[in-house]
Amino acid sequence: MHLDPMMVPITGAIFLVLFLGLLLRQLGQPAAIGYILGGVILGQHGLGVFTNDESLSRRGAIGLLLLLFFVGMELSPREFLRRWKIPVFGTLLQILGSVLFVGVIGYLFDWPFPRILLLGFVISLSSTAVVIKLLQDRNELNSALGQGVVGVLIVQDIAVIGMLLCISALSGDDLGLAGLISEGVGALFCVGVVVVLVKREGQFSFSFLTRFVNDAESQVFLALLICFGAALLVGFTGLPVALGAFLGGMLVHSARETHWVHERLEPFRIVFVATFFVSVGLLLDLQFLMDNWQEVGILLMGVLFTNTFINALIFRGLGDTWSGSIYSGALLSQIGEFSFVLVGIGLNKKFIAEFAYQSTLAVIVLSLILSPLWIMFIRRLTVGRNPKIAA
Repeated sequence: MHLDPMMVPITGAIFLVLFLGLLLRQLGQPAAIGYILGGVILGQHGLGVFTNDESLSRRGAIGLLLLLFFVGMELSPREFLRRWKIPVFGTLLQILGSVLFVGVIGYLFDWPFPRILLLGFVISLSSTAVVIKLLQDRNELNSALGQGVVGVLIVQDIAVIGMLLCISALSGDDLGLAGLISEGVGALFCVGVVVVLVKREGQFSFSFLTRFVNDAESQVFLALLICFGAALLVGFTGLPVALGAFLGGMLVHSARETHWVHERLEPFRIVFVATFFVSVGLLLDLQFLMDNWQEVGILLMGVLFTNTFINALIFRGLGDTWSGSIYSGALLSQIGEFSFVLVGIGLNKKFIAEFAYQSTLAVIVLSLILSPLWIMFIRRLTVGRNPKIAA
């Protein structure tokens, strides 16, 4: 019997990812951390099982689209606009604080403005997948504190789109008149979609489709078509496809009788988001980390402390208690999954050199791995003494 040579590494990889995911869950940590560790072990700098990570990275990109699609499905446009001040102002202040922090460092080392802005954007983003999982495991997702943190995460995910546009503008890409018109039309279209969704939330119906697509197999493809069709439609205008996936999720949330979309796509989301985190682990160069562990360690601690401090001050300034603010700041202390996209673009645009890219990559990966322990420590100092904080 012919045995495909890829069967052994794929089976071994699935076993390792499953084992690490279960182990991390038993330790009270998000399974995503296990997926990253699996990628580190399996990558070319580990056991060398996967030396070409391009295909995994492409599947990981699909995972990010599905992640934003699900974020859109969780967001009520009308409810979000009713409570928009804290997440919007909080996120804008946090991004500004991160850019200013990097700006001080950049001033000392004479960095150009594009590099300062890029790295400020990178450290300002937190991990939606990790934080929401931690809140769910501790039954804090629906608490006032949890909703405030989730609101900031949602606005951060939306802000990625603006960050991508800023980076594109700073890189000097000449869109031409046709490109500018296309992006302008796309932006107006997206704004129009949001306005319609806010005004007619709960009034849309997919019943005309589900009459014909009423079996599980067909609904899987219809749900995928909604996600990727919306992403493709927006992508044709020159805007990031992630925005289209997010708007597609908002459309699903605003429509009636669409619970099946979540049910049909949940397994795909799990697999592709896990693939994304595995591909993240593949990127970590262990030799680089060992050679530069002091610099990476200092940067890592600086990021965790700085993000916690900046976010804590913002939540406190917006009316939260000190204990709740510090815990919320710790929850948002790690660097998120979309930062990998930004730093990769920064390398391609030559905003940063290879050394800075590898250093930033190592800090992002380690912040994702170690932040749950940091959050647990801060939680014991704050919420552990007063459980009402997270109620």
